[in-house]
Amino acid sequence: MAETHMIDLLGGGFIMLGAALVMVLIFRKFGIGAVLGYLIAGILIGPQGFALITNGATILEFSEIGIILLLFIVGLELAPARLMRLRNAIFGLGLSQVALCGIALFLLILATTEFSWGAAIAIGLPLALSSTAQVLPMLQSSGRLNTPTGEKAFSILLFQDLSIIPLLTIIAALSRAPAEEGALPGYLVALYGVLAIGGLILAGRYLLQPLLKLIGKIAERELFIVAGLVAVLGGAALMELIGLSPALGAFIAGVMLANSPYRHELEADIDPFRSLLLGFFFLAVGMMLDLNVIAENPGFVIGAAFALVAVKIAIIFGLGKLFGMATRPALVMGMLLSQGGEFAFVLFAEAEKSLLIDPAASSLFSAVVTISMATTPFLMLLARRFGNDSTTSDVDLVDPSKADRASVIVVGQGRFGQTVSQMLLGAQVPLTLIDVKPEQIDIHQQFGAKVFYGDGTRVDLLRRAGADEADAIVFCMDDKDFGPEKVRAIVQSFPETKVLVRVYDRRQLIELKGLGVVGMKREVFESAIHLAKQTLYAIDVDNSLIDEIDEEFRQRDCDRLEAQMKSGGDMLAGAELRFGIDLPPKN
Repeated sequence: MAETHMIDLLGGGFIMLGAALVMVLIFRKFGIGAVLGYLIAGILIGPQGFALITNGATILEFSEIGIILLLFIVGLELAPARLMRLRNAIFGLGLSQVALCGIALFLLILATTEFSWGAAIAIGLPLALSSTAQVLPMLQSSGRLNTPTGEKAFSILLFQDLSIIPLLTIIAALSRAPAEEGALPGYLVALYGVLAIGGLILAGRYLLQPLLKLIGKIAERELFIVAGLVAVLGGAALMELIGLSPALGAFIAGVMLANSPYRHELEADIDPFRSLLLGFFFLAVGMMLDLNVIAENPGFVIGAAFALVAVKIAIIFGLGKLFGMATRPALVMGMLLSQGGEFAFVLFAEAEKSLLIDPAASSLFSAVVTISMATTPFLMLLARRFGNDSTTSDVDLVDPSKADRASVIVVGQGRFGQTVSQMLLGAQVPLTLIDVKPEQIDIHQQFGAKVFYGDGTRVDLLRRAGADEADAIVFCMDDKDFGPEKVRAIVQSFPETKVLVRVYDRRQLIELKGLGVVGMKREVFESAIHLAKQTLYAIDVDNSLIDEIDEEFRQRDCDRLEAQMKSGGDMLAGAELRFGIDLPPKN
């Protein structure tokens, strides 16, 4: 019996992964994206297709862990200070989107169908939510999560996750079913939610941070995976226990670790689990799609899906303009968030339990949500014609995964990076150029140079750019926050690739010393020495004395750096080596 179960498990895994591999490759080849490939693969192998896999509901429940891991990774990128900066977008733009889209869709359903007003609410409000599982990976993979449009889209998605409890409360208030014994009232759920969030914050600071520090000393890499999964699943389980979104708990756990020096290790270790489980999630959504419902009501399902997409694009575009966005980014954001979301399935199930809608209606609108998800890749292809976050409409922002493999990756194409790139090109070294500023990319395009878009300090983006095969990565950004945790993660992720860094000052140089970086240069060091020498020449100082001062200054500076590093970063160490310094005696 156990042997048969194992064969079924292995066979099922082979079928799902094989179907996903083939379909995603096909859809990627045509530039459509992976999500539609997973959905089609799920339809083909599911009970409505060739019936190779029949337990789609079980797979869907299991694969929702992928959404939980996704929110944890996003939380790792949002330090509490940055989250506070986004509060107006979260509670202003996010609240407006959920409220206006929910009301508009409720009124549309009420006016065009024979559903009661209670059923129209139970269907319309969930349709206002977008797909976190679909949108966030698209923003991450393109490197646009930290752009103005990406931050606003994320703020809306985060508020949508927060709004699940009020929506469940509304459905419970409208319920025609007998009240469940022992069910908590809404105010208690909210109170427990606040207490749970406080508990997660304390646990992150006083338990998880010391634990990660201990693991870092032991240097057991797999323990980072275990610790990360403990944080994710613990936060998610706590929220699930009190009736809140488990993804919210995982997100809070991530935010609490956003300032940790080990966050990049956690992100790199957990991201493969997230990618695989999200793939399974969309496979399961495809398996659960009831093709009979579509076959019986093709006009209604397709028309409702397109109406849903059109209403959300119009409202989100209008809100984007109202909140100060330019026309093109607002339109792109509307297209990006136009689909129905995975939490609609949960809310439809609750509405069904509450006797607000029947199973046929739940299946019908689940099909509408799935069809709307399938439109997003095509809308994103269309969105490229409308521009992006740049103030210049014709800037072509291309992900580094599209770059040919090169010997050297240069990150940052400001004045410093341009000089480095020109020197390397003079030696005919094949380069991949990356920058996070669209306006900088636009300038290079005017000169016929190809610069790829994205945050080149991210391990996943560097991997897509071919860092595993490159001889060197040169970081030329003006970024004094490019700290040890990021550099350590990059060096460990690409051990065969030489890493060189432009550093802001001697403090940053000291911080990065000993992390495996083969070359570091302070950004103004050589130019300042050169200008000082030109000044000495201009005032007729003897040439031999100038050379002697140059050599002695460089030696004194090296000795000072060594003293400062030995002292643990004390900037006053070796101060007596500076020219013209007469320090008072120490007490």
